[in-house]
Order: sequence, then structure tokens, then C-alpha cells
Amino acid sequence: MKISDLLGAVMQSGMSPSSNDRMRNSMGGGGVLGSLAGMFGGASGGRSEGPLSNIGGGGSAGGLGGLLGNILGEAEHAVGGKQNLALGGLGALAGALLGGGRRSMGGAVGGGVMALLGAIAFQALKGRGDQKPRVPLGLLEPQTEAEQKELESHSELILKAMINAAKADGRIDEGEIRRIIGKLKETGVDAEAQRYVMMEMQKPMETEKLVGAAQRQPELAAEMYGASLLAIEVDTPAEKRYLDQLAAGLGLHPEVTQRIKEVVGLQPA
Repeated sequence: MKISDLLGAVMQSGMSPSSNDRMRNSMGGGGVLGSLAGMFGGASGGRSEGPLSNIGGGGSAGGLGGLLGNILGEAEHAVGGKQNLALGGLGALAGALLGGGRRSMGGAVGGGVMALLGAIAFQALKGRGDQKPRVPLGLLEPQTEAEQKELESHSELILKAMINAAKADGRIDEGEIRRIIGKLKETGVDAEAQRYVMMEMQKPMETEKLVGAAQRQPELAAEMYGASLLAIEVDTPAEKRYLDQLAAGLGLHPEVTQRIKEVVGLQPA
């Protein structure tokens, strides 16, 4: 099983009770979700006239919402056309979040998670002023085998960052491990992938290793931070300290982390 597929399955399992709500908020609520899902045959059943035609008109103040169309439009121009963006993955993720069922949380949804994190990172880094952000790899449609391998590598880092964040207030207890592995079984994850996730959950924290892997890669750093916010509730002092330490290690400016928190709905805009 590809790591990106496993990432989608882990997101379905619910790393935290709020994970899906935060992804919905990031995508701007029902209006934006519906148009994205419809244009790619997702749960809403509707259709749009083009990948960017109807996705800028709704959503919450905190999420990407009405900004999503502009973000994808800017990214489209930066990479030479919408065919180079992972819009299909976003559509699959939107369909899943609207209740498309277990099948909709297949491989494409892992790509959708990466595309969503890429869009969040692109938006958050835009306001830095010191340099124009590159379009994150997660938001790009791989064009070569090398790009596909790099995306898989980034997907693995994202998955490990989420699991690492879940350990911030102590080890993941056996009951929680059983719950997540049980959910993975329900989505059809094979035994080898289940063992991989279980081993990652049982390992000691590896924050320094993850931080080191993202050095001098601000887009990946922002994606990892955003993924960590999706993975935990951030309702304990230990989790808040962990996120502060993670942001500092990743070299993310407070304005960037603040914007990411706003997008996922952790703080008001």
C-alpha cells in the first residue's frame, strides 16, 4: 500500500475527534465542499463548469473558504495550468467529508489531504513578505516518477508528524491504538500497513528527526505543522507546548502558524 493511501485511511480513522471538522473548516464549509465534490463526482452529486468556477463563493471566515478559489488560481498560474494541480484529490476529499462513505476514502483521499495541506501552507506563507512561496508539492499533480516518489516521501513525513503530535501529552494508550487499527481494518488497509502504523504509534517521539527532515523547506514545514493541528485536540498544556516547540524547530514565523490555526478553525480569524 502506498503511504499516501495509508495517510488517507489514517485520516478516516480520526486521529482526533475534531480532525474531520477541521478539514471541513479548512475547505470552507458545505458550499465549497459541495462544489468541489460535485465537479469530481463526489457525494454532492452536482457538477460545475470548471475546477475553479464555483469554489470561491462560500465558507467560514476562519477557513480557506472564499479564498480557496483565489489560492488555486494563483497556484494554477504559478505551475502553468490547472492540469498540474492535484484538484482530483481535493474533490475526492470533499466527497469523503460530505459523507461519501468508506469507498470515497480510498487512495485519492490521501492525495486530497496532501493537496489541502499544500493549499493551507501556500496561503499561510503568502504573507511573509520576504519571499514568494513556491507551490507546495502536495498541491501539485506529479508529472514524473521522481516527483511521485518525492510526494510519497513527504506523505510519510506528514503521517509521522501526525502520529508524533498524538504523543505530545504522553504515549498513545493501547485502547486508542486498538481503535485506530480497527478503523484501518474497516477501510481495507492490509496487515503490513496496519503493522507499520502500530509500530509508529508505539515508538518514542522523534520530533528532532522530523524537524531535521524539513529544514530549508518552508512549504513542507508549514504542511507538517498543519497536519499536526489536524491530528490532536490542542486542549492540554503539553500539546500547546509541543506545537510551540515544533513551530520553533521548523523555523515557522508566528504569523504563519497563526494563519494556519485560523484556517483549521483553532482560532478566530
